[in-house]
Amino acid sequence: MTPTDTWDTLVAVIRETFGDDTLAIDSDTKAADVPGWDSVAHVELMIEVEERFGIRFTTGEAAGMNNVGDMVEFIDRHLQSKG
Repeated sequence: MTPTDTWDTLVAVIRETFGDDTLAIDSDTKAADVPGWDSVAHVELMIEVEERFGIRFTTGEAAGMNNVGDMVEFIDRHLQSKG
């Protein structure tokens, strides 16, 4: 999976999780920027991301993601280590 594939898939997962196909998402997007992205929604999103990419985050990783760009980096790291 290329970084572009990771980005496209992650954006799709975020939009699906929050039920809004029009969400504007960039690498600096944070939970506070997305309506409904609270702690419960964050857990749901992390589970969906793990399932979609076939990876598992540690609790520290899931808590340490400050924005969507961080998520992409963590996902790519996990995918590279699987590879």
